[in-house]
Amino acid sequence: MNEIDEVKARLDIVDIVSSTVTLRKSGKNYSGFCPFHSNTKTPSFVVFPETQTWRCFGACAEGGDIFSFVMKRDGADFKDVLEDLARQAGVQLRAPSPQSEEEDKQRQKLLELNAAAADYFHKLLTAAPEGAQTRKYLATRELTSDTIALFQLGYAKDEWEALKRHFLDRGYTTDELLAAGLIVERDDGSPGYDRFRNRLIIPIRDARGRVIGFGARALAADQMPKYLNSPQSVLFDKSATLYGLDLAKKHIRQVDRVVIVEGYMDVIQAHQHGAQNVVAQMGTALTEQQLKILKRTTGNFVLALDADTAGNSATLRGINIAREALDRETVPVPTARGLIRYESRLNADIRIATLPPGKDPDDILKDGLEAWQKIIDAAVPVIDFYFQTVTRNLDLNTAKDKSAAVHNLIPVLRDIGDPVEQQHYIQKLARLIQVDERTLIAEMKRQPKQPVPRRKPTVMPPVSLAQQPASPATTAPKFNNTLADSGLETYCLSLVVAHPPALAAANDILEQQQMDGLGVNDFNRGSNKDIFRAMQLWTAADNPQVSTLVDMVGESLAGQLLSLANFWQNRPPIPTETIYKDLSIAILRLRLHNVGEQIKELRFLQREAVENNNFESARHYTAKVKEYSQYRKKLEHTRDALSITGKRRTEAVL
Repeated sequence: MNEIDEVKARLDIVDIVSSTVTLRKSGKNYSGFCPFHSNTKTPSFVVFPETQTWRCFGACAEGGDIFSFVMKRDGADFKDVLEDLARQAGVQLRAPSPQSEEEDKQRQKLLELNAAAADYFHKLLTAAPEGAQTRKYLATRELTSDTIALFQLGYAKDEWEALKRHFLDRGYTTDELLAAGLIVERDDGSPGYDRFRNRLIIPIRDARGRVIGFGARALAADQMPKYLNSPQSVLFDKSATLYGLDLAKKHIRQVDRVVIVEGYMDVIQAHQHGAQNVVAQMGTALTEQQLKILKRTTGNFVLALDADTAGNSATLRGINIAREALDRETVPVPTARGLIRYESRLNADIRIATLPPGKDPDDILKDGLEAWQKIIDAAVPVIDFYFQTVTRNLDLNTAKDKSAAVHNLIPVLRDIGDPVEQQHYIQKLARLIQVDERTLIAEMKRQPKQPVPRRKPTVMPPVSLAQQPASPATTAPKFNNTLADSGLETYCLSLVVAHPPALAAANDILEQQQMDGLGVNDFNRGSNKDIFRAMQLWTAADNPQVSTLVDMVGESLAGQLLSLANFWQNRPPIPTETIYKDLSIAILRLRLHNVGEQIKELRFLQREAVENNNFESARHYTAKVKEYSQYRKKLEHTRDALSITGKRRTEAVL
């Protein structure tokens, strides 16, 4: 039994789900209202203890295992969920080396120290006489006691070594206090005094809610700087941290949008007033790491900027980073039919909300949540913001400034993947500077964007890791996974690993048959969902290497991916001319299997509802059975229309 299956064996999905969803026992199963969508009157969310799976028979129509539930609930990737659930289950994921064991001990010690420091600062604020002035300051900001407790705000004494003495008395060493950034060295290199003195302390947490550093606001008028952060450490990386993400991530996923503000207090005030999808960047500009963290949860970004910083260089730099990190990436793009194609184009909706002059989020939220939401909803697309910012100080009646506008805006227009949207902005720029559109189009062609070429389908032979360049992740995986569920999910994934172009080609075949291409929700196992997400980007590369994919999925899934890569070693090869059709049919068979299981579940729930005289639920399940049965007929017809030979070949392999 591998570690993933051992975690499943030790944990009960009912216990995990019931921490989020109020479940009602109904026969052998449990039902409740789906936590992933609202506006439902029927408890369409069902947990099946026998199979340790869940499914929503309502709007989101998703399902899976214990891992996929926690991944969706928390907006987390498989690695983080595996670590959390393994910890709950008491499963050790890897045999630690002496070095890694020592590093883990040090990291855990610093986490414990930071948690203790946060508690120390919080008690000084809430209970100590020295914290009275800070309590008055927070009262002027109208922060409630619940908000102060939620964010665990604290106070640092106006003394040089108060914290240092406190923790040395409790067995911590000066080296540990230095490593955590709680004290600083003296000029002679000896460990000296407290870093934070006479300041409001704001604990900074990672996405999992662990204290990794501190922000500290000056309380005296002459204190510099106004805000002081913990230094870079093994725990705290400012460029890869977003303040408030631990509290906001569920709400970001629910509304499918994140609002990024500029400071700690903005986040705290926003959450107090009910705007719970708000986080703050750390530093003067967004970083690529911060954006990639947020991408796991949503593709819709709103930058809420103060009027006096909306056009400054740091803001523009942050937006440029967003364009580089999100827009230029080769990504899977949904087509009109919901299929996936691979293009170099906008991978996120980035909008800019400029706050009224002289107002911060606190001022706006005091007028009510609706006033804040109105400003966020009115956020302009990033391209429109560029137009406003670039042309603000230009005299567009002069040839020189017209040229400057074109020079600055044409690169932005080239990044627009949608031709209709691109033409709209070309027309807008032409009207703005009063030149013929053809002049701008010629300029764009003169310095064309370098697109990612659409590769002609080429067939690669089945690959194994031995054929790939070695990397640390591939030569020494932390543990070996086996293909516990060697079935259709495994077959589809292994075929894509062996023949990367097959994914796009098979999706094209399905699109011609008016069917969706292979998607994340076709998989039930959380580990397979995460592997497939990585595959969608990996297959778009010009020369995808298995070692690269192993690096993308990380250590937690390395063993399972190696098994997929070696799946074809002892099996008959598929003729190259039928690979794409085989994958198309395998996808349809996977869906037929899944929808068949769902119909069985629905009929069971239907009978159960009738037995309990719950006729409203019975009618709901009856309608769903009819809907799913019609979908099954469509799948069967499409499978038969493609060919029966692929089906037989798949069965022979499996």
